[in-house]
Amino acid sequence: MQTLEKTEPKLQQLKTRLTEIKDIESAAAVLYWDQATYMPPGGAAARGRQMATLRQIAHEKFTDPAIGELLENLRSYEESIPYNSDEACLIRLTRRLYDRAIKVPAQFMAKFSLHRAESYGAWAKAKPENNFAAVQPYLEKTLEFAQEYANFFPGYEHIADPFIYGVDYGMKATSLRSLFAELRQELVPIVEAITSQTPVDDSCLKQHFPEAEQIAFSYKVIEKIGYDLQRGRQDKTLHPFMTSFSIGDVRITTRVYENHLGQALFSAIHETGHAMYEQGINREFEGLPLADGTSSGVHESQSRLWENIVGRSRGFWQYFYPQLQGFFPSQLGNVSLETFYRAINKVERSLIRTDSDEVTYNLHVMIRFDLELAMLEGKLAIKDLPDAWNDRYKSDLGIVPPNHSQGVMQDVHWYTGMIGGMFQGYTLGNIMSAQFFNAALQATPEITSQIQQGNFTNLLNWLQENIYYHGSKYTTAELIQRVTGNSLNIKPFVSYIRSKYGEIYDL
Repeated sequence: MQTLEKTEPKLQQLKTRLTEIKDIESAAAVLYWDQATYMPPGGAAARGRQMATLRQIAHEKFTDPAIGELLENLRSYEESIPYNSDEACLIRLTRRLYDRAIKVPAQFMAKFSLHRAESYGAWAKAKPENNFAAVQPYLEKTLEFAQEYANFFPGYEHIADPFIYGVDYGMKATSLRSLFAELRQELVPIVEAITSQTPVDDSCLKQHFPEAEQIAFSYKVIEKIGYDLQRGRQDKTLHPFMTSFSIGDVRITTRVYENHLGQALFSAIHETGHAMYEQGINREFEGLPLADGTSSGVHESQSRLWENIVGRSRGFWQYFYPQLQGFFPSQLGNVSLETFYRAINKVERSLIRTDSDEVTYNLHVMIRFDLELAMLEGKLAIKDLPDAWNDRYKSDLGIVPPNHSQGVMQDVHWYTGMIGGMFQGYTLGNIMSAQFFNAALQATPEITSQIQQGNFTNLLNWLQENIYYHGSKYTTAELIQRVTGNSLNIKPFVSYIRSKYGEIYDL
């Protein structure tokens, strides 16, 4: 009791400090959301300065020696309570984040924050103009920042490890290379077998679909599957993303192509998967590091589970397709469900990662992952990046981008973040999504038939109870073991791909 009396006030002091830091970070997130949605271009310079200021303040407050002292004083308390208690997990996670943060000077974070805002503004202007030369200097500076950042963590096995560790704790470049090679070996023959056939006709998706109707239907879908619009909203942007300012304010963005139905619809479902994860976190974690996803991989597992395993399933469209036809009677009124289902699951050698199918998607990710490693290793100069990108697309997918906007400039990640650790989470998420969905089916086998009836309650409840509620309380490895009883492995995902696409393409 004496120990508790001495240490519990320290825990409350820690929580108070962490909540203040989270508030500052959330304010910076609001500024970024505004920059990516409604801010006029003329505000870019000031916005970069504003976000840099807030991020520097947050970093300085988090790396204050007083935080370290509190964490040290709480060691005995942490050891006296259950390992998986909320309090022990909070202390353990905060210590891990603190030990990492104190290695990085606040001035560096401020300079990089200012640079990333400028870089995003340059990319937003240069992408539609197909002007890689305009962003090349920004990317070169980003690479310099990345290499400098890695040096704050001496002793790494690979220069990419500090970046991977930061977003996918427990993963390393070497283990990911091995995992991706194993997955690639399984996927390439499937891609070859499918793309050697007569292509599926997806012309039904490439008609004129007015933006307002697309947005209206996407709202209908995301609310039905479980996105709480009292705690969220959807807006347009150049590159879709989800952002959370609090458990009560989790927003998504989308982009709309009036000549292609799938872009807005599936990006909306994808970002909703992220958002429902954040909305489902234990409310008692509000303002604390626990109120976040476990890792980029686990977060992507939820967006990919809802977008693909659920959102591209036949059962999902048995329920939603008649409603979609009601929104677009002249475009889809005479198109059968089977034709539509095959169209949204068409496998092809395509250029754009976010538009790619489930079978080839991970090949897109692996290209980016390998290019990141080469840039960080100093083996690939930024000036040579477009050619390297095109060469990999030719060798891996048999196509060459006609321009940089559809090639090296298509993703926003390197233009608003670091070079390193930016893409592996997507493939990790695909792998985990199949493991988690299988576990949900084992617990509630009727989920599949319920989806056909437009009932997503049991699936969402299972995900909330087993994944969302815990936020970042558990590490990725701990969560996967806890939820599935196994460690990360590719077999459920490969089995899912073989079963679904074997049926579609008669393999």
